[in-house]
Amino acid sequence: MTKMMKFKVDTRSTVELVKITSQVQNAVSDSGMKDGICVVFCPHTTAAITINEGADPSVVDDMRMELNKIIPFEDGYHHLEGNSAAHIKTTLVGPSEMIIVEDGRLQLGTWQSIFFCEFDGPRHRSVWVKLMPDE
Repeated sequence: MTKMMKFKVDTRSTVELVKITSQVQNAVSDSGMKDGICVVFCPHTTAAITINEGADPSVVDDMRMELNKIIPFEDGYHHLEGNSAAHIKTTLVGPSEMIIVEDGRLQLGTWQSIFFCEFDGPRHRSVWVKLMPDE
């Protein structure tokens, strides 16, 4: 049987990467699932989910800096809301990640963390976690 859980993320900046590994692990732990797959999904068109290094905060600073260089906020976009850069960043990063769960624990590499990527903040956001236990 699959199960979906949700949690909130409040962002404080226009572009921000928020570490959500502990919230996702809590969803797995609370479900009681021992082995299976965990899908972390962002239901927003101007935010994303990624996995990258979480030990050194300068990594996410560098990621934010480079994404802003590659996709500037102002670049002659046609979208009337003024957040085209956020939509483009979201498409490049992607709305979801899939993580293996074994013995009730997310199977992430030593330095890996899960991040919610805000590209049009600050906002109140949602993250959906779908748990699919092994049969």
